[in-house]
Amino acid sequence: MPSPSSAAVSAMHHLSEWYRGAARDLPWRRAEFHEEYGAWGTLVSEFMLQQTPVNRVIPHLTAWLARWPRPSLLAAAAPADVVTQWANLGYPRRALWLHRAAIEITDRHGGVVPRDVDALLALTGIGDYTARAVAAFAYGDRHPVVDTNTRRVLARAVDGQSQPSPPSRRDLTLMESLLPASDAESAVFNAAAMELGATVCTARSPKCDVCPLRTSCAWVAAGRPDTGDTRRRQAAFEGSDRQARGAVLRLLRSRPAGVLLDAVLPDWPDPHQRDRAIGTLISDGLAEADGELLTLPR
Repeated sequence: MPSPSSAAVSAMHHLSEWYRGAARDLPWRRAEFHEEYGAWGTLVSEFMLQQTPVNRVIPHLTAWLARWPRPSLLAAAAPADVVTQWANLGYPRRALWLHRAAIEITDRHGGVVPRDVDALLALTGIGDYTARAVAAFAYGDRHPVVDTNTRRVLARAVDGQSQPSPPSRRDLTLMESLLPASDAESAVFNAAAMELGATVCTARSPKCDVCPLRTSCAWVAAGRPDTGDTRRRQAAFEGSDRQARGAVLRLLRSRPAGVLLDAVLPDWPDPHQRDRAIGTLISDGLAEADGELLTLPR
């Protein structure tokens, strides 16, 4: 992979200065948050932020950590309580993955979220992004942290592309080449790139006129061409199996004792889709069928 130009590296490092004055005040960025919850708070926030807007996450994160401020407390919880507490955050398998990760942290690491990236990757539900985010933002270690927003900033500022290519190991390699040498500054730079992508270098309406990289951005220099978007598109939610699954879970969360299978969404427009939703929830461990009764996992 070609190295980014020295001009690109120099320009990207303006991000940290911009971030210090422009960063949103989010709970997981506050010193008191880290003092109270440590790396566990960072891990929970990163699980919740996957494919979910910040404004939806904040109240759920607050409630979750008030109930389970340590991994050992979540590890001891019933799966049904975990799925219920997840509420409408979406992608509810994340709740079970987080529960399983809490059990693993308790059993393998004495209830302390590990610092080592490989140890983090060995936990259920944790991939490249989350492992490095915890190591960088909770422990202050120097690792490239690359989410969707970061990848878009790199695609535009360095590669001159309107949208990033599908995720690859190149993303981590490129971000690694741009990180400051200091551990503390590399964490700030990681957060700055993510923040720029979330608030300025957005997917549909980038605010190039206020971007700190506007004078050196390769995409702006090229005239902001539409270079296409090869990423896989997610199917619409309305009418999807995801919508049916969500409706079944909402019903189960409202009926802790369970629901007779025949009484699960009897008026759903597509009975086959409803049955499919029930089947996949059971196979994913998000529901259990006990005879004719459907319940949350016990």
